[in-house]
Amino acid sequence: MRALVRLAFPLVAGLALAGCRSPAAAPSSAPSASATASSTANAADVMFTQMMIPHHEQAVVMSDAMLAKQGISAEVTTLATQIKNAQQPEIDQMRGWLTAWGASEHGDHHGHTGIDGMLSDQELDALKAAQGKEAEKLFLTGMIQHHEGAIAMAKEVQAKGSDPDLKKLADAIVTSQQAEIDQMTKLLEG
Repeated sequence: MRALVRLAFPLVAGLALAGCRSPAAAPSSAPSASATASSTANAADVMFTQMMIPHHEQAVVMSDAMLAKQGISAEVTTLATQIKNAQQPEIDQMRGWLTAWGASEHGDHHGHTGIDGMLSDQELDALKAAQGKEAEKLFLTGMIQHHEGAIAMAKEVQAKGSDPDLKKLADAIVTSQQAEIDQMTKLLEG
């Protein structure tokens, strides 16, 4: 009986304290998604997110460059559209997480130097200037490199990060981008 009282007391006390809250305060006191996110993110989560945003932004720029060209195969056009449509919503989601975590978007990682898989300004300019089959080859080889970098970053945050939602995104990045690498490799070989 005494053990039952010891177990029941915290529950009853918690319910009693919950009842002391005024009705007007109830909605604002409920934990929000951002409060949950801020309590689960660690430094690895923040750094990954700050670095993955410009990484994804460059993939969108690369895709836009291909979509603006004439004479690009339907397969490459479809792939560029698929990449852009997947990565822009992820950018928006990651920006929301950084806001919820109280972290800036840029952190201490100025510029894109050192971010795995990023194309240099010269490589990006060459892609933008190229046409036809040469543009397709530059896009596919550049995007394979780009995706390999994203996968490496995602695997690192899977090992070192703590936010469960971010880990789900990292899982999705590994799965979807590896499938796209396989598809791009076949396009290059074919």
